[in-house]
Amino acid sequence: MKQRGRHRRRRRGRAVRAFLTGTALALTAAATMISASQATVTGDPGALKPLTAAADTDALRLTEDPVPRASLDRLAAEMGPPVGVGTVLGGADRVLRDSVDCTAAEREALPVSPTAARAYCWNTDDTQGWRPGAVTTSGDADDDGLWGAHRVVLSGWSRASGPTPDRGLARIALVDAGNLNRLTYSWALLAVPVDGGRDYRGLVSQVSGMVWYQNKLLVTTDDGDRAALYVYDMNRIHRATVAGEAIGRVPGGWSAHGARYVLPAVAVYRAAGGADAPHPAAVSLDRSTTPDTLVAGEWTLDGSDQGARLWRYALDRDPGRAGLLAPDASGQVRATQAYRTKLSGVRGVLAYHGAWYLTRDADDGEGDGDGPGTMWRQDTEGARAARCGAAESRACWSPGTESLSYAEASGEVWAQSGRTLFSLPLASIDRSAE
Repeated sequence: MKQRGRHRRRRRGRAVRAFLTGTALALTAAATMISASQATVTGDPGALKPLTAAADTDALRLTEDPVPRASLDRLAAEMGPPVGVGTVLGGADRVLRDSVDCTAAEREALPVSPTAARAYCWNTDDTQGWRPGAVTTSGDADDDGLWGAHRVVLSGWSRASGPTPDRGLARIALVDAGNLNRLTYSWALLAVPVDGGRDYRGLVSQVSGMVWYQNKLLVTTDDGDRAALYVYDMNRIHRATVAGEAIGRVPGGWSAHGARYVLPAVAVYRAAGGADAPHPAAVSLDRSTTPDTLVAGEWTLDGSDQGARLWRYALDRDPGRAGLLAPDASGQVRATQAYRTKLSGVRGVLAYHGAWYLTRDADDGEGDGDGPGTMWRQDTEGARAARCGAAESRACWSPGTESLSYAEASGEVWAQSGRTLFSLPLASIDRSAE
């Protein structure tokens, strides 16, 4: 269980390293500014359109399918007692590179404007062949920004190459962000119990959306696993006891495709809205609503005539259902609010105090798809894009951001693009879009 400590930690910065980091980020932004100013995005999407018709909102329904408790208990009995997040962080055996150690190509994944306040790069040796996806943090998990005494970032990845059986496998990195000058991490495979809890298989999905709320981790799914959301319990992290590429029960113990830990799913949310039901491709947490809500957006094709749908689900207030979505009297989960944006190709989605922050790749379909993306701040009254350069270009954002996570306690937005993980104040996004 989470230890509820609200420890105030003084951030220890090293002056020289901070100067070098700031210089590196500024130089990257300046270099990218040139290409950004050559590809000004046009086409204001205007205001969000509320969706209130039953036909629109019914399509967003979900049904909850919990994994039987007996299956989870059997798996735990076979694998051994679960370990806590603190134990995983305490044994973290990998280190993220600081921005000053990132390559020029890796720094090109950073936004031009507003610039990143912090940036780190993943190691090539353990991310080669894997595709980066969603980010969530302990700022989502608890309103004090900590999980117990730990500041944590979770980073989702999926297997992009290799033997066919391995493609699409999903895993997360648990990152110890307590010392922002040295981020360490360990890998955990996302799994699904099978055979009544006697074994598990790997989750097969691109991890484009992910929210850690209280003790639950909600992960969007597509590809091999076509449910809308898989749910994991952060209090049910198990050790893999056998190293190797296999997954599940093996001679001598349990294997997790090279990861040191395994998270077995505890529930699944399936789309119940029929043929028109969108699968949430991007999700994030909004703490500015009562109750807290999970916001979602569908992934539409770039240049599509149909803009993306955006919606939200209420999170359950029942202590016995911590971290789960709130069902109605019929047991279905219904959207409490829904909109349509004229923007297509939406990737990352964030909502806070009525504003929706939407990221898109590249340049709105007008160019060749290379270069910076765009960040829009949209609500029911209109839209503004983050801007940069003398030409007021809108092509200012990171080119490959699929996920946004806002830590309300610190005011930071976390995201990743390619092998680059970065954060910046939400206030800087607002200023850029003014």
